[in-house]
Amino acid sequence: MCLAYLAIAAHPDWPLFIAANRDEFHDRPCLPAAPWHDFPDVIAGIDCKALGTWLGITRQGKFALLTNYRDPSSVVAGAPSRGDLASRYLVGNESPQAYACDAHHKAASYNGFNLIVGDLSAAFYVGNRAGQNAPHNLVPGRYIISNHLLNTAWPKAERLRLALDQYPFEDLDRTLNPVLDLLKDNTRADDHALPQTGLTLERERLLSSPFIVSPDYGTRCSTVIAVHASGRAILSEISYDPSGAPKERHDWPFQIDSSSLSHVQAR
Repeated sequence: MCLAYLAIAAHPDWPLFIAANRDEFHDRPCLPAAPWHDFPDVIAGIDCKALGTWLGITRQGKFALLTNYRDPSSVVAGAPSRGDLASRYLVGNESPQAYACDAHHKAASYNGFNLIVGDLSAAFYVGNRAGQNAPHNLVPGRYIISNHLLNTAWPKAERLRLALDQYPFEDLDRTLNPVLDLLKDNTRADDHALPQTGLTLERERLLSSPFIVSPDYGTRCSTVIAVHASGRAILSEISYDPSGAPKERHDWPFQIDSSSLSHVQAR
């Protein structure tokens, strides 16, 4: 997962909204978002190499989102899979705060990551770069995250933030297609605005657009999660081939368990 916009309790009718692009090497096998066979309450994709995930939600309203922190010079071969951080939360029973604290204590063993875990009552951000000393409680609001720290103003992040900050939440009742279209923005940043993360200039240019297209690496899927205050929820996902053409779409409408909805009013 390399770019995500989150609105957490930012609208009275929509307590959770996530729009995200996952960027990955095209030869790394994965499964699209679907209910998991052994944990049918979990709806998420699966990285077939490490068996973790990058984004998912449960029928109880628990959600997890993971991005890598881009710092090629610090990558340690053989470090544990970061996708396990997201998948363990989705299948477990810990509260967001308890899990975030546990992940924080184990964070040093992983390569750079950003992790957001939450439910309809609370959400927490955990990372292991730039002196992040404790999990950060995410108050109601709108957030953007890519491959740096939460709310870092990279050009691609700001483009998506601006587009979705202006998006009318009322339209989510009709269709998610316009949001999926916004995620396919392939506009690259000007050279002077590129982040300097240790990659070549050509690679920084390639990675600077919200939607990435190249033969070896690019946006593999776009995913939107929307949860209504009534408990109606949907995860919609489009997978893409190396040319940026859509391969398949999956829409998973579901109902949040009634026992989890009381938290919506509490926020």
